[in-house]
Amino acid sequence: MKTAFEELAPAFERESTYRLALTLGPSLVLERRLAEGEISDLAIVTRAGAQDAVGRGRGTAESLTDIARSFIGVCVAKGAPRPDLSSAESFKHAVLSAKSIALSKPVGGGASGAHMAKVFAELGIAAAIANKAIYGSGGPSGLVGLIVERGEAEIGIQQMAELLAVPGVDIAGPLPAAVQSVTQFTAFVPTGASQPQAARALVDFLRSPAAKAVVKAKGLDPN
Repeated sequence: MKTAFEELAPAFERESTYRLALTLGPSLVLERRLAEGEISDLAIVTRAGAQDAVGRGRGTAESLTDIARSFIGVCVAKGAPRPDLSSAESFKHAVLSAKSIALSKPVGGGASGAHMAKVFAELGIAAAIANKAIYGSGGPSGLVGLIVERGEAEIGIQQMAELLAVPGVDIAGPLPAAVQSVTQFTAFVPTGASQPQAARALVDFLRSPAAKAVVKAKGLDPN
């Protein structure tokens, strides 16, 4: 959601009386921080993470609101040949043929890293990928696209929105349906929020047609 909020946050502040203090990071990291007691007025994490928080009494059920869906995609360096992503078999061939692959960390990184570890295991190529995997450090400076842009990896696999945040790469496309994972990002108001009214105003803003247009342009599928 980072690139979307870079444009949406100032727009929301212009249209409302509120000011935003944003904390950005991989969903798993944010979910852990919330679980450890960090206070916020609104959280946007994976749907599973939001539902878990509500189920544990750390968020209000009535505030659960789907914001956008994210698909995992593949990128290459500018002008480089794009891999065939028409099927799971062609994707398997592409990653096995690549000398190096940039990914999110399978543990402690974004949702795409954990999913890809599962995919490689199911395709029977986990060992082969381990020898060529390069893991991003997470956060804005550790995007997979930056690794590819620097020439340190031939192929990058991450959420489409994160790949689009790096102008120096070409997007080959989303993963084939058979190995795709769609991440639903969901907002909720944590228990103990000091500004629940402001949180609801932000959610309403994010669901507006203008905001949805920005979300879509940043590589996400708005709800």
